[in-house]
Amino acid sequence: MMRQENHGDQEADLHASQDDMESLVLDEPPSSNGQSSPSASTSVDRHSATATPATSSQGFNSILEPPSYADAIFTSFDSSSSNGHDCPKPSSYQSESPTRSEFLKIWVTDPQKELELSNSLVPGGTSYYTYLITTRTNMPEYGGPGSEFTVRRRFKDVVTLADRLSESFRGFFIPIRPDKSVVDSQVMQIEQFVELRRVALAKYLNKLAVHPTIKKSEELRLFLVVKGKLPLTRSVDMASRMLDGAVRLPRQLTGEATAVTDVNEAAQPAKGGRDLLRIFRELKQSVVNDWGGVKPTAVEDDKEFLERKEKVAEFEQQLSNLSQQAESLVKAQQDMGETMGELGLAFVKLTKLETEGAMFESQTIRANDMKNVATASVKASRLYRELNSQTVKHLDKLHEYLGVMLAVNSAFSDRSSALLTVQTLSSELVSLQSRIEKLEAAASKIFGGDRSRMRKIEELKETLKISEDAKSCAVREYERIKENNRSELERLDRERHEDFMGMLRGFVLNQAGYAEKMANAWEKLAEETGGYVKDGS
Repeated sequence: MMRQENHGDQEADLHASQDDMESLVLDEPPSSNGQSSPSASTSVDRHSATATPATSSQGFNSILEPPSYADAIFTSFDSSSSNGHDCPKPSSYQSESPTRSEFLKIWVTDPQKELELSNSLVPGGTSYYTYLITTRTNMPEYGGPGSEFTVRRRFKDVVTLADRLSESFRGFFIPIRPDKSVVDSQVMQIEQFVELRRVALAKYLNKLAVHPTIKKSEELRLFLVVKGKLPLTRSVDMASRMLDGAVRLPRQLTGEATAVTDVNEAAQPAKGGRDLLRIFRELKQSVVNDWGGVKPTAVEDDKEFLERKEKVAEFEQQLSNLSQQAESLVKAQQDMGETMGELGLAFVKLTKLETEGAMFESQTIRANDMKNVATASVKASRLYRELNSQTVKHLDKLHEYLGVMLAVNSAFSDRSSALLTVQTLSSELVSLQSRIEKLEAAASKIFGGDRSRMRKIEELKETLKISEDAKSCAVREYERIKENNRSELERLDRERHEDFMGMLRGFVLNQAGYAEKMANAWEKLAEETGGYVKDGS
């Protein structure tokens, strides 16, 4: 690992071992977040802005001492961070709030392994991890200023929260929860997997905490505040949905005429098992829409939304391409930094060889010049590493917005599902009305009427009334989702502009700033070796 040992107090040993030199040059330890540690930033304040150039009397290993970080870090190029090393600001996409002083901060810490004995057939039971979730806020929904809560939750609780939010806030751009990652848990070391999950959960919960609507939800409040068992009922067979958003049609339409379903259930998604027949009805309606050649009674006629949806799809495609290019840039800068470090090490070894066999002053001068080349190479390597960490910090916004696109597509899917529900109920109403008319026509041909047909007609009329109420409820839900989509798209456009302007500014200024620093290092070396040009002329 790169070591910083007594800057200016001791000269490094001239004949340090080759392994020490390699580790000193090539294995600089990153901080936990891939950026400089606070102590490194502090050292900038303690040291002068320009490092003193190494002289020929110093040991050759001294070129491996980290140069003053004032040479690699600057404050005037990117105002979004102090010296370019503070943690990036949260995305404004999920940070707008009516009151700027209002906050909801969440920390996820202290993973603990626990045993689940109740459902286990194996002695000792199965194990799982819980995480300590600490919340601090001044929001009135949580008790006002000074409110702080701590609860323990397992990953299953987070899944339940995500499912409930998806049901309650259809049409909103809800942040996507972390995957369960069963494969990763089997491949990684358990400590590494638990830590990665802890970080992912913290990011997810803080994204929920800055969403202007979800942060005030009762679901999130219960998750963060109530100790013990999570007081949110789990959804039934969430994974078994064939059409997300399919509704519970009145039971009379599926052969269960003994009870009447609450018409408000038309606004709720169908779940597997008991809702299977309703799902098939919506599947049938979907096929009719695509292949039947008959225009549905209800269609998506919002031209502005359809145009915005197309633009969002195109934006997602371009964002994916740009994200891949950003990854290539980061890899190229990383390779360049490593290559410059290896070049510096090679010059160190050559300098050592020249020094050990030096018999003439010209050999000593040449060795000193090679040492200066090694110094510039190592400094350039450090600058590339610093630049790469800044590049990752700023361009990570692209990856973040790829996650946002998943939430956008999910909200659009809610809208399509709600429309399909309205279409299905409309088709059922037409079918019921047709059956009633046919039965009434048949009954009218019989003198005195047909009692069995009349009873059937009354049943169908009752079913028709229930279905009309269910359709009205479904239409209201569809209109609500449309409004949610509209407001969320406006918010996305506004905050995307702010986020991308900040990203581009930080990226460009850091590229220019570090390029200038590298140019200064090589320019200085060119001046030091300028004597060769004079001698040659």
